[in-house]
Amino acid sequence: MTVEVVELIGDVVTRYHMEYENAAATHQLTGAQAKVLNLLSMEPTPMRRIAQKLRCEPSNVTGIIDRLEGRGLVERRPDPADRRVKLAAPTEEGLRTAERLRESLDFAREPLAGLSPAERAVLRDLLKRMLA
Repeated sequence: MTVEVVELIGDVVTRYHMEYENAAATHQLTGAQAKVLNLLSMEPTPMRRIAQKLRCEPSNVTGIIDRLEGRGLVERRPDPADRRVKLAAPTEEGLRTAERLRESLDFAREPLAGLSPAERAVLRDLLKRMLA
């Protein structure tokens, strides 16, 4: 049973990543750029924390932010709590692009639509517990 569950989780993750990459490409973004833009659309974030969330080197995040900033989707601003820290934050166009990107991700929406709200809550809680 455990092997089957692990395989199914792997299949879901693979399918999600494939669709995410395809959706990102339709917005002329790489998958990494789309992930960063989505993350920033929730709240301005220090570059170091972005690297931690993506599990990559801070220098990679700098390049991603540079490219997003060059397209007018992201800006750097000082952290009000610590002026030495730079926050990456979405511009208005970045927020609109992140929203369009989320709307184009059908894979997550379609299968979850087949679950009742109670089933989705159970799935969410189980996933959170697995990641704790």
